[in-house]
Amino acid sequence: MLQYEFMRTAFIAAAIVAVVAGCVGYFLVLRGQTFAGHALAHVGFTGATGAVLIGASPLAGLVLLTVAAGLGMGFLGDRLANRDVAIGLVLALALGLGLLFLHFFTGFATQATSLLFGNVLAVNKSTVWVLLALGVFCLGVLGVISRPLLFASLQPELADAKGVRLRLLSAVFLAIVALATAECAQVVGVLLVFALMVGPAATAQRLTTKITAGLLLSAALALIEAWSGLALAYYTDWPTSFWITAVSATFYLASVSPVSRLVER
Repeated sequence: MLQYEFMRTAFIAAAIVAVVAGCVGYFLVLRGQTFAGHALAHVGFTGATGAVLIGASPLAGLVLLTVAAGLGMGFLGDRLANRDVAIGLVLALALGLGLLFLHFFTGFATQATSLLFGNVLAVNKSTVWVLLALGVFCLGVLGVISRPLLFASLQPELADAKGVRLRLLSAVFLAIVALATAECAQVVGVLLVFALMVGPAATAQRLTTKITAGLLLSAALALIEAWSGLALAYYTDWPTSFWITAVSATFYLASVSPVSRLVER
Protein backbone atom coordinates (compact mmCIF):
# COMPACT_ATOMS: atom_id res chain seq x y z
CA MET A 1 0.00 0.00 0.00
CA LEU A 2 2.99 2.34 0.49
CA GLN A 3 3.59 2.40 -3.27
CA TYR A 4 0.85 5.06 -3.46
CA GLU A 5 1.86 8.62 -2.67
CA PHE A 6 -1.46 9.48 -1.02
CA MET A 7 -0.99 6.56 1.40
CA ARG A 8 2.54 7.65 2.31
CA THR A 9 1.26 11.19 2.90
CA ALA A 10 -1.57 9.83 5.04
CA PHE A 11 0.83 7.79 7.17
CA ILE A 12 3.07 10.82 7.74
CA ALA A 13 0.10 13.05 8.63
CA ALA A 14 -1.35 10.41 10.94
CA ALA A 15 2.01 9.99 12.71
CA ILE A 16 2.34 13.72 13.38
CA VAL A 17 -1.21 14.03 14.67
CA ALA A 18 -1.03 10.85 16.75
CA VAL A 19 2.12 11.83 18.64
CA VAL A 20 0.75 15.29 19.43
CA ALA A 21 -2.66 13.90 20.43
CA GLY A 22 -1.11 11.23 22.63
CA CYS A 23 1.06 13.71 24.54
CA VAL A 24 -1.56 16.45 24.91
CA GLY A 25 -4.29 13.94 25.66
CA TYR A 26 -2.28 12.48 28.53
CA PHE A 27 -2.43 15.76 30.44
CA LEU A 28 -6.04 16.31 29.36
CA VAL A 29 -7.11 13.03 30.97
CA LEU A 30 -4.87 13.61 33.98
CA ARG A 31 -6.56 16.97 34.60
CA GLY A 32 -10.07 15.57 34.10
CA GLN A 33 -10.86 17.99 31.26
CA THR A 34 -11.88 15.53 28.56
CA PHE A 35 -15.39 16.97 28.25
CA ALA A 36 -13.97 20.46 27.73
CA GLY A 37 -11.74 19.02 25.02
CA HIS A 38 -14.78 17.50 23.34
CA ALA A 39 -16.49 20.90 23.44
CA LEU A 40 -13.51 22.45 21.65
CA ALA A 41 -13.93 19.95 18.82
CA HIS A 42 -17.52 21.06 18.22
CA VAL A 43 -16.51 24.72 18.38
CA GLY A 44 -13.88 23.90 15.77
CA PHE A 45 -16.53 22.50 13.44
CA THR A 46 -18.34 25.83 13.63
CA GLY A 47 -15.12 27.69 12.88
CA ALA A 48 -14.34 25.47 9.90
CA THR A 49 -17.79 25.73 8.35
CA GLY A 50 -17.83 29.50 8.96
CA ALA A 51 -14.49 29.79 7.18
CA VAL A 52 -15.83 27.79 4.22
CA LEU A 53 -18.85 30.10 4.08
CA ILE A 54 -16.64 33.19 3.59
CA GLY A 55 -14.23 31.41 1.25
CA ALA A 56 -11.37 30.90 3.71
CA SER A 57 -9.45 27.74 4.61
CA PRO A 58 -11.43 25.33 6.84
CA LEU A 59 -8.26 24.48 8.78
CA ALA A 60 -7.64 28.17 9.49
CA GLY A 61 -11.16 28.64 10.81
CA LEU A 62 -10.87 25.46 12.84
CA VAL A 63 -7.61 26.58 14.45
CA LEU A 64 -8.63 30.18 15.13
CA LEU A 65 -11.97 29.46 16.78
CA THR A 66 -10.78 26.49 18.84
CA VAL A 67 -7.80 28.45 20.16
CA ALA A 68 -10.04 31.40 21.02
CA ALA A 69 -12.49 29.09 22.80
CA GLY A 70 -9.66 27.29 24.60
CA LEU A 71 -8.21 30.55 25.89
CA GLY A 72 -11.65 31.70 27.00
CA MET A 73 -12.39 28.47 28.84
CA GLY A 74 -8.99 28.54 30.49
CA PHE A 75 -9.31 32.09 31.76
CA LEU A 76 -12.75 31.34 33.17
CA GLY A 77 -10.94 28.92 35.46
CA ASP A 78 -13.04 27.55 38.32
CA ARG A 79 -16.19 29.04 36.88
CA LEU A 80 -16.30 26.08 34.49
CA ALA A 81 -15.74 23.50 37.22
CA ASN A 82 -18.58 21.00 37.59
CA ARG A 83 -20.64 22.75 34.91
CA ASP A 84 -21.14 19.91 32.47
CA VAL A 85 -24.59 21.22 31.57
CA ALA A 86 -23.15 24.55 30.44
CA ILE A 87 -20.45 22.84 28.37
CA GLY A 88 -23.09 20.53 26.91
CA LEU A 89 -25.11 23.52 25.79
CA VAL A 90 -22.00 24.98 24.16
CA LEU A 91 -21.57 21.69 22.29
CA ALA A 92 -25.11 21.78 20.95
CA LEU A 93 -24.96 25.48 20.04
CA ALA A 94 -21.62 25.14 18.27
CA LEU A 95 -22.80 22.17 16.21
CA GLY A 96 -26.07 23.94 15.44
CA LEU A 97 -24.25 27.03 14.18
CA GLY A 98 -22.06 24.83 12.02
CA LEU A 99 -25.13 23.26 10.42
CA LEU A 100 -26.61 26.74 9.92
CA PHE A 101 -23.49 27.84 8.04
CA LEU A 102 -23.79 24.77 5.84
CA HIS A 103 -27.41 25.64 5.16
CA PHE A 104 -26.29 28.87 3.53
CA PHE A 105 -23.61 27.15 1.46
CA THR A 106 -24.74 23.59 0.80
CA GLY A 107 -22.16 23.02 -1.93
CA PHE A 108 -19.68 21.96 0.74
CA ALA A 109 -21.70 19.10 2.24
CA THR A 110 -18.96 16.61 1.36
CA GLN A 111 -16.36 18.82 3.00
CA ALA A 112 -18.56 18.98 6.11
CA THR A 113 -18.65 15.20 6.27
CA SER A 114 -14.85 15.18 6.17
CA LEU A 115 -14.76 17.69 9.02
CA LEU A 116 -17.15 15.62 11.12
CA PHE A 117 -15.61 12.20 10.54
CA GLY A 118 -12.17 12.95 9.13
CA ASN A 119 -10.51 12.01 5.85
CA VAL A 120 -6.80 11.54 6.33
CA LEU A 121 -6.49 10.07 2.82
CA ALA A 122 -7.33 13.50 1.40
CA VAL A 123 -4.52 15.30 3.24
CA ASN A 124 -2.03 16.86 0.82
CA LYS A 125 1.65 17.69 1.29
CA SER A 126 1.04 21.36 2.07
CA THR A 127 -1.35 20.38 4.87
CA VAL A 128 1.26 17.97 6.23
CA TRP A 129 3.70 20.86 6.62
CA VAL A 130 1.03 22.87 8.43
CA LEU A 131 0.32 19.91 10.72
CA LEU A 132 4.03 19.50 11.39
CA ALA A 133 4.43 23.17 12.29
CA LEU A 134 1.41 23.07 14.60
CA GLY A 135 2.64 19.82 16.14
CA VAL A 136 6.13 21.13 16.86
CA PHE A 137 4.65 24.28 18.38
CA CYS A 138 2.24 22.29 20.57
CA LEU A 139 4.92 19.92 21.86
CA GLY A 140 7.36 22.78 22.39
CA VAL A 141 4.94 24.80 24.52
CA LEU A 142 3.80 21.66 26.32
CA GLY A 143 7.42 20.87 27.16
CA VAL A 144 7.91 24.37 28.60
CA ILE A 145 4.83 24.23 30.84
CA SER A 146 4.88 20.50 31.63
CA ARG A 147 6.40 20.75 35.11
CA PRO A 148 4.10 23.48 36.48
CA LEU A 149 1.18 21.88 34.62
CA LEU A 150 1.84 18.54 36.28
CA PHE A 151 2.18 20.25 39.66
CA ALA A 152 -1.08 22.14 39.15
CA SER A 153 -2.86 19.00 37.94
CA LEU A 154 -1.90 16.83 40.91
CA GLN A 155 -1.76 19.43 43.71
CA PRO A 156 -3.71 22.54 42.59
CA GLU A 157 -4.06 24.05 46.09
CA LEU A 158 -0.37 23.64 46.85
CA ALA A 159 0.58 24.96 43.41
CA ASP A 160 -1.57 28.03 43.99
CA ALA A 161 0.06 28.58 47.38
CA LYS A 162 3.50 28.34 45.73
CA GLY A 163 2.61 31.12 43.31
CA VAL A 164 1.75 29.12 40.21
CA ARG A 165 -0.64 31.15 38.05
CA LEU A 166 -3.30 28.48 37.65
CA ARG A 167 -5.67 30.45 35.44
CA LEU A 168 -2.97 31.48 32.96
CA LEU A 169 -1.57 27.95 32.94
CA SER A 170 -5.02 26.52 32.28
CA ALA A 171 -5.60 28.96 29.42
CA VAL A 172 -2.29 28.13 27.75
CA PHE A 173 -2.90 24.41 28.13
CA LEU A 174 -6.42 24.57 26.68
CA ALA A 175 -5.04 26.59 23.76
CA ILE A 176 -2.63 23.71 23.13
CA VAL A 177 -5.56 21.28 23.39
CA ALA A 178 -7.39 23.40 20.82
CA LEU A 179 -4.49 23.14 18.37
CA ALA A 180 -4.24 19.39 18.94
CA THR A 181 -7.98 19.11 18.38
CA ALA A 182 -7.66 20.97 15.08
CA GLU A 183 -4.97 18.50 14.03
CA CYS A 184 -7.00 15.46 15.09
CA ALA A 185 -9.93 16.69 13.03
CA GLN A 186 -7.83 16.16 9.90
CA VAL A 187 -7.57 12.44 10.73
CA VAL A 188 -10.67 11.33 12.65
CA GLY A 189 -12.95 14.38 12.42
CA VAL A 190 -14.34 16.59 15.16
CA LEU A 191 -16.87 13.99 16.32
CA LEU A 192 -14.24 11.32 16.94
CA VAL A 193 -11.46 13.38 18.51
CA PHE A 194 -11.74 11.24 21.65
CA ALA A 195 -10.33 8.30 19.70
CA LEU A 196 -6.84 9.80 19.48
CA MET A 197 -6.80 12.30 22.33
CA VAL A 198 -8.51 10.37 25.11
CA GLY A 199 -8.37 6.67 24.25
CA PRO A 200 -4.56 6.22 24.22
CA ALA A 201 -4.07 8.48 27.26
CA ALA A 202 -6.73 6.69 29.30
CA THR A 203 -5.23 3.31 28.37
CA ALA A 204 -1.71 4.45 29.25
CA GLN A 205 -2.82 5.72 32.65
CA ARG A 206 -4.45 2.34 33.31
CA LEU A 207 -1.20 0.52 32.54
CA THR A 208 1.34 2.68 34.37
CA THR A 209 1.37 5.35 37.08
CA LYS A 210 4.77 6.74 36.05
CA ILE A 211 4.42 10.08 34.31
CA THR A 212 7.22 9.79 31.74
CA ALA A 213 6.40 6.19 30.89
CA GLY A 214 2.71 7.00 30.66
CA LEU A 215 3.34 9.96 28.36
CA LEU A 216 5.51 7.92 26.01
CA LEU A 217 3.06 4.99 26.10
CA SER A 218 0.15 7.30 25.28
CA ALA A 219 1.97 8.69 22.24
CA ALA A 220 2.99 5.18 21.13
CA LEU A 221 -0.55 3.83 21.46
CA ALA A 222 -1.95 6.76 19.49
CA LEU A 223 0.62 6.12 16.75
CA ILE A 224 -0.21 2.40 16.64
CA GLU A 225 -3.93 3.14 16.49
CA ALA A 226 -3.54 5.68 13.68
CA TRP A 227 -1.29 3.49 11.54
CA SER A 228 -3.33 0.35 12.23
CA GLY A 229 -6.49 2.21 11.24
CA LEU A 230 -4.93 3.28 7.95
CA ALA A 231 -3.70 -0.22 7.13
CA LEU A 232 -7.01 -1.87 8.02
CA ALA A 233 -8.93 0.73 6.02
CA TYR A 234 -6.75 0.05 2.98
CA TYR A 235 -7.29 -3.72 3.06
CA THR A 236 -10.99 -3.69 4.00
CA ASP A 237 -12.17 -0.51 2.25
CA TRP A 238 -13.91 0.53 5.49
CA PRO A 239 -13.58 4.10 6.82
CA THR A 240 -10.24 4.93 8.43
CA SER A 241 -11.91 6.77 11.31
CA PHE A 242 -13.95 3.69 12.17
CA TRP A 243 -10.86 1.51 12.40
CA ILE A 244 -8.95 4.04 14.50
CA THR A 245 -11.81 4.30 16.98
CA ALA A 246 -12.26 0.53 17.00
CA VAL A 247 -8.58 -0.11 17.75
CA SER A 248 -8.61 2.61 20.40
CA ALA A 249 -11.64 1.09 22.13
CA THR A 250 -10.09 -2.39 21.92
CA PHE A 251 -6.90 -1.23 23.61
CA TYR A 252 -8.81 0.48 26.40
CA LEU A 253 -11.11 -2.49 26.99
CA ALA A 254 -8.06 -4.75 27.13
CA SER A 255 -6.50 -2.46 29.76
CA VAL A 256 -9.54 -2.77 32.03
CA SER A 257 -10.00 -6.50 31.54
CA PRO A 258 -9.64 -8.93 34.49
CA VAL A 259 -6.36 -10.19 33.05
CA SER A 260 -4.83 -6.70 33.03
CA ARG A 261 -5.97 -6.09 36.60
CA LEU A 262 -4.33 -9.36 37.62
CA VAL A 263 -1.08 -8.26 35.96
CA GLU A 264 -1.24 -4.89 37.77
CA ARG A 265 -1.48 -6.69 41.10
